[in-house]
Amino acid sequence: MIGPSPAQTWSTSERVRRTVALLSRRGFALGPERLGGLCLGGAVSESDVRWAVAATPELTLAHDLVVSRSDAMRAGAIRSRASAHESDAPLYLRMTAQFVRRLVGLAPFIRSVSIAGSLASGGFRASDDVDLNLIVDDGHRHIAYVAVNLLGLLHALGHRTKPVDDLTRRPLAPRLMTANLILERSQCHPLERQDEDMAFEMLMSQPVFGLDVFDGVVDANPELLDHFPQLGYGSRELAIDSDQRTRLPAWLFPAALDGAARRLGSAAWRYMQWTRRNKPEALARVAFVRATMRPYTLFDEADLT
Repeated sequence: MIGPSPAQTWSTSERVRRTVALLSRRGFALGPERLGGLCLGGAVSESDVRWAVAATPELTLAHDLVVSRSDAMRAGAIRSRASAHESDAPLYLRMTAQFVRRLVGLAPFIRSVSIAGSLASGGFRASDDVDLNLIVDDGHRHIAYVAVNLLGLLHALGHRTKPVDDLTRRPLAPRLMTANLILERSQCHPLERQDEDMAFEMLMSQPVFGLDVFDGVVDANPELLDHFPQLGYGSRELAIDSDQRTRLPAWLFPAALDGAARRLGSAAWRYMQWTRRNKPEALARVAFVRATMRPYTLFDEADLT
């Protein structure tokens, strides 16, 4: 007989502590109210979060954010990001919806697109790029990667004045739209990983296109809901529809092209890493993100040999 998941049996203090650790690994933190809504094992009240902070020596409130004591010095910078999000995010959310509509029209093998990263989590600033999570037809992961990057480059040429940092600076145009995670449909039924980190990645994603496909992944992986029952009540306010009349025919993109796309994408990825060779913080950030996505990363060691 299968019993309840650990997330459902931990004390509130332990659930809050582990949620703070999940957020910290991604470089951000939340205030008591929003942290309660996103708590591992299911939502808790703001008062429960404040009680857990008071009862847990490792946690503290800094700049009205719940953080581990080791992260308290970073709380001011995190709060600054949250403030920038309020002013910077609306423009980029509208821009992303337009980009996704164009992307799925040109790439009919893309079945679902979600906004991820800082734009979804609430820590976006204008110098960031926009992370996208994709679900695609089998045999089209690398084709999708190339499609996002080529269309993203064309899109970015119209935004050369966008603020940049070491992660988003590129020679021709800023890094603006990025494929964060690309999954083939067969990889999702079921997911190889159904741990709390993957559940949190799904929870923080904001589906923009292909809501039925996204929901199908959640339904096919019930262990995700054991970690975060909130996944069953996702936001749909950013959803867009694709005009089927304007979509290119799928036969233009046979799976046989994926090998060539892999080689092209690998070369482009190597080049981007080379441009960051003297930027250790940027390289470390890329390495961390890739580590959290394994075994779903593209261009891992096997691809780069």
